Amino acid sequence: MKILGLIPARGGSKGIPGKNVKSLAGKPLLAYTFDSARESTLLSKVILSSDDPEIIRVANQIGLETPFVRPSDLASDVSPTLPVIIHALRFFEERGEKYDAVCLLQATNPFRRKGLVDEAIQKFIAADADALISVLPVPHEFNPHWIFEPNSEGLLSIATGEKTIIPRRQDLPPAYFRDGAIYITKTKVLFGQNSLYGEKLAYIEGDESRYVNLDTMRDWEKAEELVKKLHF
Repeated sequence: MKILGLIPARGGSKGIPGKNVKSLAGKPLLAYTFDSARESTLLSKVILSSDDPEIIRVANQIGLETPFVRPSDLASDVSPTLPVIIHALRFFEERGEKYDAVCLLQATNPFRRKGLVDEAIQKFIAADADALISVLPVPHEFNPHWIFEPNSEGLLSIATGEKTIIPRRQDLPPAYFRDGAIYITKTKVLFGQNSLYGEKLAYIEGDESRYVNLDTMRDWEKAEELVKKLHF
């Protein structure tokens, strides 16, 4: 299977100014995700999608391919991810280069365990899934079977629609949330269903001890603590 590794990194971050190239333990944030991508033996190509000249310059310095400049209308703080992926695929298709799937790797989730990208790709292929995402367990107190929603009468009902609540934590079924580190989707699903997830969605568990999603300066402080513990 021919898979495009895509690292999206736009300019104009507000919560952490310049975060994609901000130095974390002596190297730009972008480099952590690129290191995970280039250790993969199953990605056919790894590229950056960015609108920002400084991010592109830093990417070139670390050896990350930057085949195009992302259009500004795909680089606002409200731009969805799907059109960014479609843009990259169309860029290559116009040059006669087609991919069976895209593996999206977000720079803002930098601390993937060694080998996680290839583990995810192998599971994606073995499951013959439309897509695969990396996940982490939902803490039991936030399990959907223990979440309530208000109704029109101002009363609460269980979010899952059940009439009685599961009383014991031990009886709760597993629940997961997207950790944002890896998204893999077949090209035919991206184009044909206009979806990152399709109908058959596989998953791989990441590592809670490595999890950070960089959005605020408090998140950055957590990343600075983590990078010391993880010995990058």
